[in-house]
Order: sequence, then C-alpha cells, then structure tokens
Amino acid sequence: MKTSQVMTLADSLGPRLTEIRRELHRHPELSGEEVWTTGRLREWLTAAGIEILPLPLTTGLVAEIKGAQPGPVIALRTDIDALPVQEETGLPYASGVPGKMHACGHDFHMSVILGAALVLKTLAGEFAGTVRILCQPAEETALGAIQFIQVGALDGVQAVFGLHNKPDLPAGHVGIKAGPLMAAVDTITITVTGRGGHAAIPDAAVDPIVAGSAIVMALQTIVSRNVSPLDSAVVTISAFQAGAAHNVIPPSATLLGTVRTSDPAVRARMPELLGRVAGQVAAGYGAAAQLRFDDGTPPVVNHPAMAEVVRRAAGGLSMPVVEAVPTMGGEDFAEYLQHVPGCFIWLGTGCPEGWHHPRFMVDESVIPKGAALFASAALEALSLCK
Repeated sequence: MKTSQVMTLADSLGPRLTEIRRELHRHPELSGEEVWTTGRLREWLTAAGIEILPLPLTTGLVAEIKGAQPGPVIALRTDIDALPVQEETGLPYASGVPGKMHACGHDFHMSVILGAALVLKTLAGEFAGTVRILCQPAEETALGAIQFIQVGALDGVQAVFGLHNKPDLPAGHVGIKAGPLMAAVDTITITVTGRGGHAAIPDAAVDPIVAGSAIVMALQTIVSRNVSPLDSAVVTISAFQAGAAHNVIPPSATLLGTVRTSDPAVRARMPELLGRVAGQVAAGYGAAAQLRFDDGTPPVVNHPAMAEVVRRAAGGLSMPVVEAVPTMGGEDFAEYLQHVPGCFIWLGTGCPEGWHHPRFMVDESVIPKGAALFASAALEALSLCK
C-alpha cells in the first residue's frame, strides 16, 4: 500500500479533524470525568462504521477496525483527559469550562488517533488483521492504562503505539528513540518524629524541622554519590509540612516527594538508599525517620523493532525524524509496554509554551500528518507481526 495514498486520505480529513480538535478543546474534562468526551468519540467512530467493544468502562472506550482477512492485532492509543488549568490563550475556541483546559494537548492526540482510525477504516479492505483504538482516560492521574489492561483492552494485542505532542520540536518533526524514553514515577513520604516543645527552649525538644531540613539536603547525595553518572535519577522533595505556631516546636514533620529513574536496577535500589539516608540523618539529630515508598508507573522503554516501524512509516511520508531526547517525566503508556512491545514517540508541534501552561497551544497543521503517521505505522506493524 502506497504511503501517498495514506497521506492523501489524511490530508482530506484535515479540516474535519481540526474542527473535532477544537470541539474537544472547548469541552475539557478531568481524569475520570470524561463522560462527554467519551460520548463524542463514540459518536464519531460509530458514524464511520467502526465497532466499539463492549468493555465495562465508565469513561474511555476501545474500538476496532477489522481488515479484509484475519491477522495480528495492533493497538493505537490516545489519552483523553484534561487538566485543572485556567486557560489564557484567548483563542475563539478556548475552554468553556472555568478552571479546566486541555493544557497537555490530549485533544490534539485524540484528533490524530481518530484521524488514523478513519484512514484505516477506509483502507480496511486492503489489509489483514485488526487495529484496535484505545481512547484512554485518566492519564494525568496514571490510573487509566492499568484500568484498560484490567478490563482486557490489551488482550490479543501484539504491538502498541502512542504519542505525545512536543512543543519544543519543530512542527511535523517526529522524535523516535529505541530504549528508555521516559522515567519511572514513584512517590515518597518521610515522617520525621522528634519531641515537641517550646520554641524558646529548643534544648528540651528534638526539632523535627531541623532534622527534616538536613534530610532534604542529604537525599540529594543519593543521586550524586550512589547512582552512576551514566544513569539518570531525580529525587525531589516537593512538600515539607510541620508545625502550626510561631512559638511551638512540633513533634513531627512530613516530607513528600517524587523519585524518577530510567533503569529498573536503579529504581530497585531507591527504597533502601532513601530509607538509610533519612533514618541515619534523623538519628544524628536524635530524631527518627520512617520512609514510605509507593511504586508508580514504570519507565517508558520502547522496543527497538517497534521504534523502527515508526521510523519507516515516517520516512515513507517524508516526515523529518530526529532522535527523541529522553525526559524524566512519566507516562502511563509504560504500563502497556510491560505486556506487549511498542513505541511511544514525540510529535513536534512547534509552540512557545510547554505542557501544562495556561497559554499552551499546538500547531493544528500537524494533525493530518500525525494521522497519516499512525495509520502507516499500524499497517507496517500488521505486516511485521503476521
């Protein structure tokens, strides 16, 4: 099948996909609340004759495009939730919901994957196999992918592909990288226990604020002195909660933070390293520290063969390809990659403001290009996996 045919079909859908993206942008819904969004996606897919699978989902949906003959099952995934951000773009199609905005571009993602689905439906008589469309809720809370896996959305799938817009990448450029692309996301809670007392008589107390402050600084040595310079890790304490009065030393303090790692071996060492540093530093101040380490999403690690599938698809469409720059941000697409090989890519949108900014925007001219890319990648993967 000629890639020019795929691009022609995607280009013809461009105006409609832009309208769809703007409608989605006007109606943002937060994680777990995507009822209206799910309904509209269902309407657009059903109108195109695309089957919606009867899975037990409150929000989000799974659809399938069956080819002329049986064959492999390839999945294309889009996230569908928005953020609690007040939009400041001034666009005529800006969010109509106060305090909510598609500030991460999931409306763009939906338009791209919906476009790919429409292209593939038109070409269904020319391929063998099935393309499954995952319209996944709750990416921002990292709950949606696990939910989809639990209800069977990934059953029988042999490869999965997904994307994220990249504002700092030129519009239409494709960032692809085999191996680690995004980090594991884990959370920590450190409870520092001292002995409360009068702020004017500190010698009669054990100050958990002083001990906690020392712990915050000491934790940074884990990355600089316990993790190889050739590996990546981040330890950030993002909240320090203690006390309620100017003249009282509190009995305890709580530190909240995030830990990001790319290598599973480094990730596995983190609870022991963090617990040891926190506990021994606290003991040096006469206090005690208790660590709670909560596993979050694993790292996004692209399968080399699937990265090559997207690379070939982009090349066939004459889309510029660059080596994707990894980030310590996280993505629950990683959950799918724990079960089947796949590839997550950057799709450049060339805009000045980054993700989660109230003036975040995307270059809509990239939508049909993205639709063609994912339709082509699905067709390439069907040929590879048969």
